[in-house]
Amino acid sequence: MLAARYKPGEFNAMRRRMARVPAGATLIKNSVSTAPGFQIGNVFVLAGIPMIMRAMMEDVGPRLRRGRVVSTATLAAQVGEGRIAGALARIQHDHPSVAIGSYPVFSEAGPFVHLVVRGRETGEVESTARAIADALRADGITSNRVVG
Repeated sequence: MLAARYKPGEFNAMRRRMARVPAGATLIKNSVSTAPGFQIGNVFVLAGIPMIMRAMMEDVGPRLRRGRVVSTATLAAQVGEGRIAGALARIQHDHPSVAIGSYPVFSEAGPFVHLVVRGRETGEVESTARAIADALRADGITSNRVVG
């Protein structure tokens, strides 16, 4: 495949060495420079040059196994984590099928937190996000849904 890219005699021993592929590997097509990547099991070896890697991803994409979709809901509130930790612990206990993450940001305006709910069941993610918003509201804290 690579020999065809070079003039006679230019596909020397060192170039052939760089083109070695492990036994049992499957080649990954490269429409930019011809030099393939390879796959062994669930390991994909691609070029480090972004343009070439993107081209290789066209061949890799269909090979990737897809898992179940994870739904996410994010709330933002101007509050410190410590003030809401107890409420978040209770909500997490009541909603064990989701994960709640608390990501603080410190700004000139004061403490700020992003509360992220992740789970496999969209309805449960949404229910948990509403429970968090309700708990914040009950404590006099305004939250906003972050989109994107």
